[in-house]
Amino acid sequence: MKTFIMGAPLQEGTAAEASTPQTRYRWVVLLFAWGALLLTFVDRLAWSNLGLAAATSLGMPIAALGVFVTAFYAGYVLSNVIGGLATDLLGARVVLPLSLVPLGICTALFGSITSLYTGLLLQTLMGLAAGCDYSACIKLTTSWFDLRSRGRALGLLLTATSLAVVLTNGLVPALLHFSSWTGIYRGLGIVTCGFGIACLFVLRDGPLAGRQGERPQKRQRVDVRLLLENRDLMLVALAGLGAMWGTWGFAFWANALMVKGHGLSTSVAGSITVMFGVGAIVSKPCIGLLSDWLGGRRKVLVMICVGAFAGLLLMFGSLHTVSQFRVVAPLLGVTAFAYSPLMAAMIAEIAGRSLAGSATGLTNALWQLGSVIVPVAVGAVFQWSHSFLAAFLTLALGPLVAFISMMAVREAPSA
Repeated sequence: MKTFIMGAPLQEGTAAEASTPQTRYRWVVLLFAWGALLLTFVDRLAWSNLGLAAATSLGMPIAALGVFVTAFYAGYVLSNVIGGLATDLLGARVVLPLSLVPLGICTALFGSITSLYTGLLLQTLMGLAAGCDYSACIKLTTSWFDLRSRGRALGLLLTATSLAVVLTNGLVPALLHFSSWTGIYRGLGIVTCGFGIACLFVLRDGPLAGRQGERPQKRQRVDVRLLLENRDLMLVALAGLGAMWGTWGFAFWANALMVKGHGLSTSVAGSITVMFGVGAIVSKPCIGLLSDWLGGRRKVLVMICVGAFAGLLLMFGSLHTVSQFRVVAPLLGVTAFAYSPLMAAMIAEIAGRSLAGSATGLTNALWQLGSVIVPVAVGAVFQWSHSFLAAFLTLALGPLVAFISMMAVREAPSA
């Protein structure tokens, strides 16, 4: 498989990527990309545990919790497109700090809100800042890891999103015993800013970037029409939208639904969601390794994941006891996240390295439309029906759409 770095053709797995110093440094790149994703997702998911405390403090109705999530993702969707284009034009090393530092500032300021409208504005700005980092992290990883090791690398990278679920549901409720919800947001903002500044000094864009005697990387003109006209890319984008509908709909509503629908305490509901995140952490590197072992095949594995995800959401919605929830939650976590590194790899490979950032940003923006709509949709269904099962039926529709869409994707023989 031929790729282009620094404007010159380079075979995947050549000496430029296989030299010992570069091989060691690529793990540093992966670590920083992982840390960037982790902080971004902790910042956004903190609301799922701090929202009830904030609503009580500010005198907001519970329905407003979903509106805050939607405000975040409205900004997030827009900035994914911009961030993807910027990643290809400016380089991931520049884009990543430009995402994390403003996100940290807005997160810290969110801890000082006194009204609903100020909160909605800051959540939108947080989304605008956060949306740029995903495409930068994916492009960094696909630039530093070749086809034979890309599945495991992306699997490890995207454990960050799953670990964020564990941290926010395991640590944030505990922190509330020692700090206010406003103090937690301020602390998250400071850490995010500091990490963003560190990324600027540590990261390089690709295996040849920064080497003595090399010419600066030639930035290519990005034609978004080529991406929009790519049938397989758009089908994977639709599949991702459906899958994300189920994943983030569960992540944002599971706690509240278990508390309101079955009378569980906040701590017990949070511990169940932690098991959901643990299953996700284990699944991503494992399925990445399996995909590499199969020679980079992705499609069938994605279909198995999203099909099982839809079935397990329906099962979870039919449960009634804490012990049942604890058994099914980690299995649900496996299927709710395992597809993501495979889809990320498919996007980058369909688009090619020169357009990987733009394709990732564009498709992730389409994926996140599910995250924009699902908090309000699930909240409306539950408020109208007062049915735990009806809410999970709504969530299961997303991965079902993903399964049907993936059936029509034509996977390249070399992928």
